[in-house]
Amino acid sequence: MLSVENLTLKYGQSQILHGISLTAEPGKVTAVTGTNGVGKTSLLKAIAGRHPYSGGTITLDGKPLNHLSAFQAGRAGIAYVPQGREVFPLMTVQENLETGFACLPRSEHTVPPHIFDLFPILKDFLHRRGGDLSGGQQQQLAIARALISKPRVLLLDEPTEGIQPNIIQQIGRVIAQLRDQGDMAIILVEQYFDFMWDLADSFVAVQRGAVSLAGRAGEIDREDLLARVSI
Repeated sequence: MLSVENLTLKYGQSQILHGISLTAEPGKVTAVTGTNGVGKTSLLKAIAGRHPYSGGTITLDGKPLNHLSAFQAGRAGIAYVPQGREVFPLMTVQENLETGFACLPRSEHTVPPHIFDLFPILKDFLHRRGGDLSGGQQQQLAIARALISKPRVLLLDEPTEGIQPNIIQQIGRVIAQLRDQGDMAIILVEQYFDFMWDLADSFVAVQRGAVSLAGRAGEIDREDLLARVSI
């Protein structure tokens, strides 16, 4: 289990996160939602070691991760799919996938076949440059690259942003399949409300860098949550 307790984060003198707490359990999707600019991406960057946090704790299976680097986070089993995908545009799909090897021992430097079961289009485009893919194809590549690192925690930042509806449906099916395998905790930052609502096992609504509502599916009122993230 990943546990975040009383996390604070600053950019310069501006405090972005004000004591955020959440948990992410294997076999569950924890959805973090809210309007633009409330700190959702900053939260994921802190967990992923992409930006230092100023206070609070992040623990994985009870072990503190401290102010970890992105590489240390990857080694600990945390994979991050950033908003905007960040594929390498001049590298091929194969080469982009192979960047997922960075945190693995050399003996595991192989793309597992199940990656292409999840995203069949990538097998057809292995020699195509990442920058030549559509937005939806790049999103599939970004998720696949993260999965190659064999994560225990998968962080997804706005995976439906700018994606055509049929690819959104496929990504939703992949997330559900990964959740149902039961060995991976998934934190989903998402503003597409219906997509998030259908997938998540628990919800964390963020307003102005603080949690305004949190609870498990079945305990959260849909209209209350929708109102909080639409302000």
